Amino acid sequence: MIMAVPPRSMDPKKDLAVYGYGTVAWKEKMEEWKKKQNEKLQVVKHQVYKDGCINDGDDLDDPELPKMDEGRQPLSRKLPISSSKINPYRLIILLRVVILGLFFHYRIRHPVNDAYGLWLTSIICEIWFAVSWIFDQFPKWFPVERETYLDRLSLRYEKEGKPSELAAVDIFVSTVDPLKEPPLITANTVLSILAVDYPVDKVACYVSDDGAAMLTFEALSETSEFARKWVPFCKKFNLEPRAPEWYFAQNVDYLRNKVDPMFVRERRAMKREYEEFKVRINGLVAMAQKVPEEGWTMQDGTPWPGNNVRDHPGMIQVFLGHNGVHDVEGNELPRLVYVSREKRPGFEHHKKAGAMNALVRVSAVISNAPYLLNVDCDHYINNSKALREAMCFMMDPQAGKKICYVQFPQRFDGIDRHDRYSNRNVVFFDINMKGLDGIQGPIYVGTGCVFRRQALYGYDAPKKTKPPGKTCNCWPKWCCCCFRSRKKNSKGKSKDIRKTMKGRETSLQIYTLENIDEGIEGIDSEKSSLMPQIKFEKKFGQSSVFIASTLLEDGGVPPGTTSASLLKEAIHVISCGYEDKTEWGKEVGWIYGSVTEDILTGFKMHCHGWRSVYCIPKRPAFKGSAPINLSDRLHQVLRWALGSVEIFLSRHCPIWYGYGCGLKPLERFSYINSVVYPLTSLPLIAYCTLPAVCLLTGKFIVPEISNYASIVFMALFISIAATGILEMQWGGVGIDDWWRNEQFWVIGGASAHLFALFQGLLKVLAGVNTNFTVTSKAGDDGEFSDLYLFKWTSLLIPPMTLLIINIIGILVGVSNAINNGYESWGPLFGKLFFSLWVIVHLYPFLKGFMGKQDRLPTIIVVWSILLASIFSLLWVRINPFLSKDGIVLEVCGLDCD
Repeated sequence: MIMAVPPRSMDPKKDLAVYGYGTVAWKEKMEEWKKKQNEKLQVVKHQVYKDGCINDGDDLDDPELPKMDEGRQPLSRKLPISSSKINPYRLIILLRVVILGLFFHYRIRHPVNDAYGLWLTSIICEIWFAVSWIFDQFPKWFPVERETYLDRLSLRYEKEGKPSELAAVDIFVSTVDPLKEPPLITANTVLSILAVDYPVDKVACYVSDDGAAMLTFEALSETSEFARKWVPFCKKFNLEPRAPEWYFAQNVDYLRNKVDPMFVRERRAMKREYEEFKVRINGLVAMAQKVPEEGWTMQDGTPWPGNNVRDHPGMIQVFLGHNGVHDVEGNELPRLVYVSREKRPGFEHHKKAGAMNALVRVSAVISNAPYLLNVDCDHYINNSKALREAMCFMMDPQAGKKICYVQFPQRFDGIDRHDRYSNRNVVFFDINMKGLDGIQGPIYVGTGCVFRRQALYGYDAPKKTKPPGKTCNCWPKWCCCCFRSRKKNSKGKSKDIRKTMKGRETSLQIYTLENIDEGIEGIDSEKSSLMPQIKFEKKFGQSSVFIASTLLEDGGVPPGTTSASLLKEAIHVISCGYEDKTEWGKEVGWIYGSVTEDILTGFKMHCHGWRSVYCIPKRPAFKGSAPINLSDRLHQVLRWALGSVEIFLSRHCPIWYGYGCGLKPLERFSYINSVVYPLTSLPLIAYCTLPAVCLLTGKFIVPEISNYASIVFMALFISIAATGILEMQWGGVGIDDWWRNEQFWVIGGASAHLFALFQGLLKVLAGVNTNFTVTSKAGDDGEFSDLYLFKWTSLLIPPMTLLIINIIGILVGVSNAINNGYESWGPLFGKLFFSLWVIVHLYPFLKGFMGKQDRLPTIIVVWSILLASIFSLLWVRINPFLSKDGIVLEVCGLDCD
């Protein structure tokens, strides 16, 4: 037996022969040594190597230390694009700017005198395209990618034997019409949320039913029952994805790598359970098709409060996470809450943005998680670790303090392989967003976005980047409004209201608990101490419970509250008059004034000095559905473009709003581009019409090209192609996706963007709401049948007219060339090139009409031929290239004598 003797060194590993491995003395010495090493690690400055490892100099040989160091390392890492890919891209951008300068120098100095109107029109269009390209291109100057470390997140916040320290997350699911948004799809989204790989006590799911439909309520009740079986099954076998519809639809052999007979047996049983669940949901949908004359009644015989969709009280029902409801294995389940805000005639409800703000207030009263996740009812969680991915940024001790939201790319199911109408939008999500991430972050808070609650409340980022005396409401320096606002703010109004209340936080919480039912009226003795409370009420509304929650940066509800009192307060904060005379929708929450509230809300957050992050995990975090037929796709683009026009015509337009507020110039470029792009529809349609006009009249927008001009034109075309190729290279986008994006840019610009521009002008300037209705027609059955489904809409007329005009122009131009001989073919090629450019870009549009029947709908043919005929007749009548003085006589040069 080896005897323990006094130590000869501080390292017990070196004295193993003296202490004896495993003896009590050796273990005590080992614990003492680890403690000293831990103290040393807290003091010594760590050095970060290129590979991300941290070393304090001499402890890398200890097997315990790497685990401790790993928990102190950054939770994410920024990966710049390789210089071999990005530097040529930047160089070609600069070269293209130079070539554009030479191009416009030549074009402006060489007008076409015999076709001055066409030449001037083309110059104006080309200048607009160049400016639009600059606004779109330069925000991509610093593209980055990011890498997360989920193991480090667990080591830091999920220590063995201790409760999880991960931050809580409130998840919002919004739905309106259960007939247009099937309850089964919403149920799958909710089930994927409840089964997410995250501590159950840290997750709360709030479903907003803005249509107050009993069908949605009953479907959610069925979903909560099925979740008691589905959630433990997912976590037991670590399934992906955790939406049952998409899990069981996978074409994989689940028996190949799963040899456990228990899994096979339970999977088959769960599939039977899910099929029965679908039958129950579909039965509810079938029953909802016929509404009783007296309206729906609940199980207790009382009328359903939401029978009148436009006039009903607020409703809240907690399905899971209370009253000891557990899953079939006895484990706790995440909270599931049904919310339908109050609606009354005469009140403005602000559509989806108002519903989301109601969810913010309800969740703050009930659970008050410091972070929120927003998903549409058809976007399920495809990666069960998506919340952990977001927390790698949000909970990073250093970089996470200034991040207001983490945006994930949108990925879609059910789209045809060729993606005819660019539904995947890969160029935007994999190229544009990576570029923005290198500047200040993504520009919108769309579906699949995890954001900080404090940033949504309108608070400034921790480190203020704007000069003293300015607020994010400040206008440009040259504007007199800016001077007045600075003068007004200099008296102290611009001071952060949260800092004013910092010292009163404890007393406010106590006051809230004591006066939940009574409110704040009638407390004359505390009038002076409640003055800041009045300022809070003007900002957040008259709910002391909610105001108290806004002061808790780490979330949570005040201790001592009861469920009954919180639910009563939750009903109060979703009342239709709660937002009156407050800053909700102006400076707090989702911002009103546009149907694209996600862009406007993100813009306001960035104006407060926050930055955002774009995260692309290897397994897509979220997946959803997208409209794949032509009409629905155009109406989706119409809605986005209309929202941009509304922002452009509002006071929040990034061209003149938010200067001196920490918004970086390139980020402002991207926001400006996001609101002005519908204006491109006017020059685009004019430019697509010019080739046909040139072919019909025999004129051209370019004079006879010299050698110098040929070089400039060729250099411009090469630079355009090179820019696209290099973008595809560093963005990882295929040429098919890039080309489909280019085609739909023309299709959408000639249709949806044009209608959005006029509709926005009518709505903002004249107060006229114009709706473009869609009438459905029967589609074919089978896979991707919706792709061939045709729906009549007026959006289809302008592109079809462009197609017919260009086809007629080609026929006329070729006929004239045949009649005029060989010499006329040379000038014809340039005109044919531009006309074919238009037709090739509109080819998916033409194919959408053909469908499987290979024939055009009669209504489209009639409208397009009618417009093309009117245009041709008007052109013949007012041809500007025909001399107004009659026939021009010229001297032939022959001596007749």
